[in-house]
Order: sequence, then structure tokens, then C-alpha cells
Amino acid sequence: MHPTRTTLLSLTFGLGLLATLSTTHAESRQQRKVAYAPPTAAAAPAAAPASRLGSTDATNTGPLVFSAPPRGTREAEIAMYQPVAELLSRTLKREVVYRHADNWLTYSKDMTQGRYDLVFDGPAFNGWRQDRLNHVPLVKLPEPFVFVVITRAENRDIRDIADLAGQRICAHAPPNLGTLTLLSLFPNAARQPAIKTTEGWDNAFKRMMRGDCIATVVPIKNLEKNDREGKKARVVYRHAALPNQALSAGPRITAEMRDRIQQAMLSKEGRQATAALRATYAGRDFVPASAKEYAGLGVYLRDSLYYSY
Repeated sequence: MHPTRTTLLSLTFGLGLLATLSTTHAESRQQRKVAYAPPTAAAAPAAAPASRLGSTDATNTGPLVFSAPPRGTREAEIAMYQPVAELLSRTLKREVVYRHADNWLTYSKDMTQGRYDLVFDGPAFNGWRQDRLNHVPLVKLPEPFVFVVITRAENRDIRDIADLAGQRICAHAPPNLGTLTLLSLFPNAARQPAIKTTEGWDNAFKRMMRGDCIATVVPIKNLEKNDREGKKARVVYRHAALPNQALSAGPRITAEMRDRIQQAMLSKEGRQATAALRATYAGRDFVPASAKEYAGLGVYLRDSLYYSY
């Protein structure tokens, strides 16, 4: 065979092989993206994730699924949320089952894929579901969240929030709301503080005071409890108030059903069913929630696994 022809054939074969490998690599990356991220608005209609439960039509007779984040033991969570599920079942005259999630990854994956019809959790999650899954917030705990970033009173090296870039911060692991509000102040990931994972607000305050970290983020009520005279810690940053945890309803819950749920949760029977829940998180009665106050809050989850934005 002529040398020039041989060279041309080899070059053509090489280019074809390179194109095939490039396509395969692109498809592989796309598959990994689909496997680890929820559907986006561009990829599917807004109501599509809920189709994993069956039809979004409220005439679907399958059980409705109620869930909440895994913050305690399975037994404690069931004891707290099962009475709420039973109240909802009586109210709707339709079976509502409480589904416990064993961990945050499972909870986030199932929630972002529309597997829950009714969810009780924090404002960032409510905002994300409202924007992405057509959920509607119904009732909320009344007291707003106000988080403060604090350092020890004698620490004069930390003058404002920018001084915490790259510093060690005692905080709950994301997607804890306090930690998310802190990280939102550092849009450049390379400048974000290093989170020293800490369980419990009181523990975070104590660890900061003994020098395990340079600062922490806590609810303002916790600061007032741990530093009654205001002499131990100094506020570096006070975040704007955010609405409290809320119960939201998905697309299988009609407007008429939402009204019934809201009335039930605010009733005397509702106060009895939510007694353990309210004692854990607030101790005060639920109040009506509005979509406006949760709109856009899902952006706090933009860097969290499964929450596309």
C-alpha cells in the first residue's frame, strides 16, 4: 500500500477513535450528573418529580407520605410525628403515612425527587420545594430564626465577617440552617471558613470559648442564654430574620385539602397532636404560613448535594 494512503487511513482511524472516546466520556459525565442531582426545570416539567409517587391528580387513592428531617432516633421521631400523620389521616379521610429517613442523604434524595407529599422542615427546604416541586407552605412555628456569628469578647483580630475567611468555625454540618447562612456570606468557596463539625448550639458556644475554634454561629436566643451579661462573646455578624420551620403540601394535595389541613393543625385537636413536636422545637402554637415569606430561600441549599439551583 502506498505510504501516503497508509498515513491517511491511520489518521482517519485515529480521529474516529478520538471522537468515539470523547462522546463516551461526555455521556459518562452526563450519566454521573443525572445520578447525583435532581431533575432541573429545563430537563423536566415542574411537576415531574412528584410523578414518582404516581399521578399528581389528588384522585389517586394511594397513601400520602409525610416526612421530616432525621434529627433524632427512629423511635423518638416516630413518637413525635406519628400523631401528626394520624391527625392528617383523620382530616383528609385518607391514609397518611409517616416515613422516617435514616440519614440526611436519604432524606434529601427522596425529598428532592418528590417522594413526599407533606413535609415539615426548615425554611431553606420549604423555599426549595416551593420553587422546584410546587409545594405550598401551610403552617409554621411562629418565632423567626435569627442567627449571629460570634467570637470571644477578647478576640480583637476578628473585626467583621470578612476576617473569618479560611478560619476554623465550630458549627453544625450542612445543611443546618445556621451553617448555611454563614457559608452564604462567602460566595467564593476558596474563601469560606473551615467548619469544625459540632453537635448542639450549647456545645458550639462552649467549644468556641475554650479555643477549639475562632468563632461559631448560633441562634440569638442561644447566645442570650449562654452569655446573659454579654461579656463572654462579641457579635461579628447578625443575619436577617428568617421564617421558622413549616409544613408544606405537594401537588397531590388540592387547595381544598390544604385548607382542611391548615384548619386542623391550628385547632385544639391539632395542638394535641403536635404537642411533642412543638415542645421539641418551639413550645408555641402553629400559625398560618405564606408562600411569600419562603420564596427564594432555597438558594441557601445551592451548594448542597441533590439541590440544583
